[in-house]
Amino acid sequence: MSVIKEFKEFAVKGNVMDLAVGVIIGGAFSSIVNSVVKDLIMPVIGVVTGGLDFSNMFVRLGNIPPSFKGNPDSYKDLQTAGVAVFGYGSFITVLINFIILAFIIFLMVKFINKLRQPDAAPAPAEPAPTPEDVLLLREIRDSLKNSPR
Repeated sequence: MSVIKEFKEFAVKGNVMDLAVGVIIGGAFSSIVNSVVKDLIMPVIGVVTGGLDFSNMFVRLGNIPPSFKGNPDSYKDLQTAGVAVFGYGSFITVLINFIILAFIIFLMVKFINKLRQPDAAPAPAEPAPTPEDVLLLREIRDSLKNSPR
């Protein structure tokens, strides 16, 4: 079997296609979560914490070069200039992104598992009444067992 034919069979299998769709949707979903965190949650956290901006929280580790023209209190400016900075605020933002994404995926998996479970089995119906001919045959059997031989 040629390599191209094997690859074609592999690529067309259901699992590979499902994985590809999942990766594409996951990438799009990640940008939605990033926007939710950056545009909705972090501003609320900033208001609650008195205007604290997580994205600009850092510790400068390196020296600022003499040719630096930006703001020395700006994380982005320092990064652009190549100054070593420990950006723990950016890490906090990414961590919140992860927690929200993990929680949403947990809820989705929980919902899917609930859909996969069969509905509760219906209560068993009462047995149908025994037909008269069967009752008659039982009576005959019982009388034959009890009769002397």
